[in-house]
Amino acid sequence: MTTETEGRLDLSRLAFDRGPTASATRKPRHRQSRGRFLARIVLPGLILVGFATMAGWAARDLLRPTKRVTVVPVVVRQAEVHRAGTPLFQAAGWVEPRPTATFVSSLASGVVEELLVVSGQRVEAGETIARLVTVDAELAVESAEADLSLAEAAVGQVQAELTAAEQLFQNPLTMQATLAEAESLLAETESELAGLPSRIDAAEARLRFARQQLDGRRAARDAIAERSLQESESQTDGAAAELAGLKTRQETLPRQVKALQHRRDTLARQLDLRIEEGKRLAAAKADVQATAARRRQAEVALEVAKLRMSRMVVKSPMDGRVLALVAGPGTFVTGQEAQSNPQASAIVSLYDPAMLQVRADVRLEDVPRVTPGQPVIVETGASVEPIHGMVLEATSSANVQKNTLEVKVALVSPPQAVRPEMLVKATFLAPPTNEEPSSEEQKRERILVPRRLVDGEGESRTVWVAAADGTARRRSVSLGEAGTESLVEVAEGLRPTDRLIVGGRESLEDGDRIEITGEDASA
Repeated sequence: MTTETEGRLDLSRLAFDRGPTASATRKPRHRQSRGRFLARIVLPGLILVGFATMAGWAARDLLRPTKRVTVVPVVVRQAEVHRAGTPLFQAAGWVEPRPTATFVSSLASGVVEELLVVSGQRVEAGETIARLVTVDAELAVESAEADLSLAEAAVGQVQAELTAAEQLFQNPLTMQATLAEAESLLAETESELAGLPSRIDAAEARLRFARQQLDGRRAARDAIAERSLQESESQTDGAAAELAGLKTRQETLPRQVKALQHRRDTLARQLDLRIEEGKRLAAAKADVQATAARRRQAEVALEVAKLRMSRMVVKSPMDGRVLALVAGPGTFVTGQEAQSNPQASAIVSLYDPAMLQVRADVRLEDVPRVTPGQPVIVETGASVEPIHGMVLEATSSANVQKNTLEVKVALVSPPQAVRPEMLVKATFLAPPTNEEPSSEEQKRERILVPRRLVDGEGESRTVWVAAADGTARRRSVSLGEAGTESLVEVAEGLRPTDRLIVGGRESLEDGDRIEITGEDASA
């Protein structure tokens, strides 16, 4: 029984009281509908809207267009700070004249006749170095002297012509005599014209008398001789001819007087102007100037010939030591002519023993530690004591085969035993600084970036950085003092892992999405 009772279900426990108390606690029907609406529609809708908003916010970057850019990583270098005078590195090199060797050249072309110095000899300024063959130079001097003598003779001749022309212009005696002769002839002609009427009257009277006498003799022909009649006829004809001539002269004399007056006026005008005399005087002056110029040319030619003669002796332009003999006896040197090779006129090369420099082969990794004015210790077997030097400047191109860059180091008071082309070892020392660094500052990293990627001036300097989230960020930076012509140190604002935007940054705005296409090798 017990088992049957336990196996049965007690359904009474599932019953509930439906009396007035339960019905009183039941909610109204409209409230139950509102609760179902909020639970089944509004709440799920709000949940969906929230999810949609979160998804949209997460995908906001995917909706904006990306801009293609190129980047470059920052340059990180560890700068070692050394105390002044600390050896930095060593480099091999050789000695050479500073700044270069001085070539003693012949200023005139010719053949070297005698060389008076040897390699390594000390010479003083003005000391004779060599002599050239002087035969052609001597002949040139003699020819120039002869040309000068001819020019001086020509000057004397044209000077005499100028004196004569000046006197003729000031005293035109020939023209004055011609004018006086013309005036005398005019006066004579005018006088003749004035006395011509009386002469005509006299001729007419003689003609009348001759005719009367002829008529009387013709009437008494029988009583007089025939000869007397002929004489009367001849006298009558002569008187008639004389009268006719005087009348003709009376017609021509006025024109003759007028012509003589014109000639007199013309001669007087010529005497006033003296054109021919002035022309001769001007020509004489021009000849004097031209001849004087030719004489000056001859003088200059003589000076040039003498100068070339003096240049047959080649002298040292400075105090120094002979570096090398370039031309020997019998060698033709071209001189300083327009079409000549400058090296073809050199006879010897000199250098100043107190002006020497070292050309050191510095490895490329040591080049950043070279600065002008940096102290250098130079060692060579020719000097017991080390030689002090100072960096002048690095050369413009590197040696591809050696992978080095030549650096010029000036030697300070080099010993006399040190000569050009000697091999040396140069130890570059740390340059002096204003403050000695502490032990903590012996080494630190410097961040360098290309100068052209830094925008702004003064304290407002910015760079474009490719952020880790795929966006472009304009970041403010502070510049340091280190750097090169193309790189500048960034003291604050960048990390060693940052990458700077190079290509495509012109149209960027802060926060734009970017796509990195690669690194810019040119930067």
